[in-house]
Amino acid sequence: MTLPRLLCVLCVALASLSAAEPVVRDLGVPVKSVNWVRLHPGRGPDSRASLLISMGQNNGGLFVLDVDLATGHCRQFNAPSGKQQYPTASFRSPRTGALYLGAHTDGHLLRYDPARPERGLEDLGVIDGEHATFPTGLTEAADGSIWIGAYPDCSLTRFDPATGAFQRFGRMDPADQYLYPLASADGTLAALTKFVHPHLLLIDPRTGATTTLGPVVSPEDKAQRLLFYKGLDGLLYLETHAGNFRVRGGQLEPAAFLPPPLPPFHAVGTPPVAFRDALPMPDGSIAMWEDGDEGAGTFRQIRLTSTNPTVPTRTLTLDWQGGGTNLFVLHRGPDGLIYGSSFLPEHIFRCAPDGSSMINLGRCSLMLGEAYTIGNFSDGLMAFGSYPHANISLYDPRRPWRFGADSDGNPRDIGRLDEIGIRPIAMAIVPAFTAADGRAVRERMWVGNLPDYGLWGGTLTWLDPKTLASGSHRHLIPDGSPFSLLWLPAPQQLLVGLSIDGGTGTKPKIRQGAFVLWDTAKDQAVYTGDFGVKNLPDVLALTPAAHGQVYALLGNTRGTAEWLGAAAGPTRIALVDPATRRVLADVPLPAEFGRMPEQVQGCLFPGPDGVYGITERVLYRLKPGTCEAEVVWRAPAGDQLNVPGPWIGRTFYFATGWRLRTLTLP
Repeated sequence: MTLPRLLCVLCVALASLSAAEPVVRDLGVPVKSVNWVRLHPGRGPDSRASLLISMGQNNGGLFVLDVDLATGHCRQFNAPSGKQQYPTASFRSPRTGALYLGAHTDGHLLRYDPARPERGLEDLGVIDGEHATFPTGLTEAADGSIWIGAYPDCSLTRFDPATGAFQRFGRMDPADQYLYPLASADGTLAALTKFVHPHLLLIDPRTGATTTLGPVVSPEDKAQRLLFYKGLDGLLYLETHAGNFRVRGGQLEPAAFLPPPLPPFHAVGTPPVAFRDALPMPDGSIAMWEDGDEGAGTFRQIRLTSTNPTVPTRTLTLDWQGGGTNLFVLHRGPDGLIYGSSFLPEHIFRCAPDGSSMINLGRCSLMLGEAYTIGNFSDGLMAFGSYPHANISLYDPRRPWRFGADSDGNPRDIGRLDEIGIRPIAMAIVPAFTAADGRAVRERMWVGNLPDYGLWGGTLTWLDPKTLASGSHRHLIPDGSPFSLLWLPAPQQLLVGLSIDGGTGTKPKIRQGAFVLWDTAKDQAVYTGDFGVKNLPDVLALTPAAHGQVYALLGNTRGTAEWLGAAAGPTRIALVDPATRRVLADVPLPAEFGRMPEQVQGCLFPGPDGVYGITERVLYRLKPGTCEAEVVWRAPAGDQLNVPGPWIGRTFYFATGWRLRTLTLP
């Protein structure tokens, strides 16, 4: 081959190589579990004991199980729509035996009637549109009507099973977003609001007019409490820090005696475990989960205990089929393996980088929500930060997995680091003490937490994994929350990006985020400000750039964007210099990139040859030294990127819903 021809062939080969597309692969579905699990005992159409179970999942939607109490075999009825993923409110009518479910995410009312199984799980219609996307409570009135409370607008709706008609009463409280109604046998209708200023509302069922009854609780005061429930006598009761009351005749009557709750547990507040987990059947037997929230969280085995001492206890193994649980966070462990957490419930999975040896390890925390963050210590230890209550768990991959809160637990649930944090949104492992040669001889874990329901002002916490000593700081800026963390080696400081987010159920009190430089040795802020960034929104992610500079992802979480409405600006990339405390560049992401994933934390990160980020539509790369973004891969129509993971070489790990996936650059 002549030299000119050889050069031509090489040019063509190089051109084809540069034009090659990234290769995307599916590694599997790591977790097939369920959420919002409820037992619903009652009487079947033959008047014998009947057990229905409601379960939520992402792939395939929520479902209802009609359990054969002799064998454990389940007739499974999936929701009509895959958008109906979470049965956030449920109620089985003692009159008819029918089970009603309020479905999130589409806010529809569903019904399963065991007397008419051929109808399956029926969709009865929209509860109240965008005002009721998350049903919070269902109750049956004396006339057979079904009353539905819902988030985000603290709305109330009446459903008439006889006619199929909905009557929508709208918002019940101007500040709170969650409403939990209960109907009394005497015709009284009342509801508890949560979480900004929890209080009881008496409701006129004809007009929807409300009257506040009893104390109004401050979420900041942990000594205050409200437990609202329906007693065995069918009447409504309110147990509070200020006294106990019966709700009757449009007023509160002091109650010297509080009857037990009517099972299944009709209550709003913190139910006693005995009534939450042990539900009596009509034949006198007790149904309890053998492997539910207090165990492995797999919801496969039910223990039936008879009140007759001559009848032996039986365990039923259920044969329901799961489709897949959404993934929430992905991480590369110190052992080189891929770890991740599923979303409601929190199950930790692990697999090799090629997807082999994939295993659902189970729970890592007492919380069973989801792990928001995972971190590696230099000695090989791992840390999980879990919702709710921002519980911290420590895990040694070199030892067998055996979850527990005891000293031998692995992971070991350490617990909550303060009484405020609930979502551990960011984590950084930083040197705490340094040897003369510059080596870190001890490390601390730092966590940025969003505040609990109904509160403002998140916390910055730290933990020493060796001694379990810890600390907490709140209101780094008034009513703001730490959202992103980055250790800066040169100045030996922690850079904190703050959000305007409050706790769930609140609206932000401030309009701008901030940057904080934190001296971890002195445990105090040395700078608080905006680095000169104009109209600084939430600081969603931080990642290192060259020369000690930092890239910041600026924008709004879904919650703050909804609150700001038209005032919410585009998502931006800023290049800041913490040393000089100034912004060097600030550029919006192209609108064609689409919106950010719902779990937006960590969506800007280092890659094999620069800094990368994701939106739901694209994986992009920042041109070195600039804030200009170029598309690396665009998801095909109907596809998404939901959760970013680690890079291993030129392979990027990410999740789409319940699927673990990889993208390998050419």
